[in-house]
Formats: sequence, structure tokens, C-alpha cells
Amino acid sequence: MKIPFLGGRQALLDPTLVAPMSTAARPELTGGRRIGVLVQHGFTGNPASMRPWAQDLAERGYAVEMPLLPGHGTRWQDLNKVTWDDWVATVEGALDKLVAENDAVVAVGLSMGGALCLRLAADHGDDLAGIVVVNAAVDTLRKDVKLLPVLKHAVPAMPGIANDIKKPGADEHGYPMTPLRAAASMFAGYAELRRDLPRITIPVLFFRSAEDHVVDISSSRAINAGLSSKDFEERVLEDSYHVATLDHDAPRIFAESAEFIERVTREQQG
Repeated sequence: MKIPFLGGRQALLDPTLVAPMSTAARPELTGGRRIGVLVQHGFTGNPASMRPWAQDLAERGYAVEMPLLPGHGTRWQDLNKVTWDDWVATVEGALDKLVAENDAVVAVGLSMGGALCLRLAADHGDDLAGIVVVNAAVDTLRKDVKLLPVLKHAVPAMPGIANDIKKPGADEHGYPMTPLRAAASMFAGYAELRRDLPRITIPVLFFRSAEDHVVDISSSRAINAGLSSKDFEERVLEDSYHVATLDHDAPRIFAESAEFIERVTREQQG
């Protein structure tokens, strides 16, 4: 389903699709400990792209916090009113809540959501048992990104990046446009994050699609070269595009991330 336009402006998204999710831990399913998972969507997306994963985690007994990032889930024009710092503050708030209510916490994210998880790992690694990122974006080979600081003043948006999904009929319900002020702020945030990747020492599980039309190989190279973690693994998804959380490999992501969460939270307990 394509998101319609009304009078040149995008129609509001269905609130049931973009609603945040918050569930309590069920320690009877997780060995008596309360385990929390922060679940984060990506740029121009919303919780719809992560809801099946979040629901799977909740069914396994994990407390789930899946916030809606500022500027997302409404109209693409709203995204140009916020910045990378606003998104970082949102995930930090969700992390604080999970840490206060649980014995151990893991963060998982898609695309820019993965970058925000890496940001948390660099800044708040003591609060996390580990992170899982899917097609995490931290860099790009695109040359036009260098023009964003100037272009953002002349052009409000470019064509969108939503629905890079191999599975027929799947829809992430993302924005149909890429707001350039927001994109410029995001790439500036990525540049700072790349410099801080060596600060990440906690366990990291990184899923990467072999064919991704949104995030190119430069992000994988930066993550592999930058992390200081001794517990890092990159796993390649052969049957999904960028939004792998809604694609053919989603069941694999759900199962293998659950195994990772169980392991790293148990190891953190000692």
C-alpha cells in the first residue's frame, strides 16, 4: 500500500501502525530475571517496521520499549523540524526506563535505529548487556551527501527510501520523501558516531543483507574496522533487502537475536 498524498501533503499515517510499544517483563519465562529490550526503527520509518520483532521479543518474556522517534509517524515535513540529537535523547530516555525496571537490557535496531543502538553502546555501555543491529547505517558511498549542508536550504526533500523489501506485499509504512534537513543532521551524527565506534566494547550481533538498496557496504566496513568489542559477529542475510525485519529473513533475525539476548544477559550476570 502506497501512502497517499492530499493536496500535495502526505496523509497522516494510521496511528495503530505507528504507535510506540511498551510491555513489562515476564521473568517466569526468562529464568527469573527481568530482561528489557529497546527496539528502534530507522530514518523515515516508524514502529511498523519493527513491530513483528518487538512482539516476538515480548512473547519470549522480555520487557519491550519501542519508541516513536520525533518527527516520524506523522508527515515527512515534521521530520525537518528535528535533529539527530532529538533521536538520541529519545533512545536514551527509553534506555533509562528499561534500566530502572529490569535486571539486564539489550538494544536492537534497524538502519538508523541500529546507529542509535551503536550510539548507546558507545555512551552507555555499562547499562547494556549487548546490542543487535540490522543493516545499521553509519556511513555512505554517495557523493551527494556532501552537498546536504547546502542543499537542505534550497530543497525540502528528495524521493523516499521506504519499502526496500524483497518479500511481496510487505510494507513498512514509511515516508514517501526523504527530508533533507533531517538527513543532513543524521549524516553529521553518523560522522561523530564513526569516530566513537572504538568506544564500543560490549557484545554486538550485526545482521547485514547481501543486497541492500539503502545502506551500502561502507557501513559494514566502518563497523568492522571501528568496534573494539571482542564479542562481535556479522551475519549475512541472503534473502532480504534493507527492511529485513519485514522480509524473508525476519524469522531468522528473531530466533538468532533471542539466542544472543539470552546468552549475553546470562554472561552479564556472571
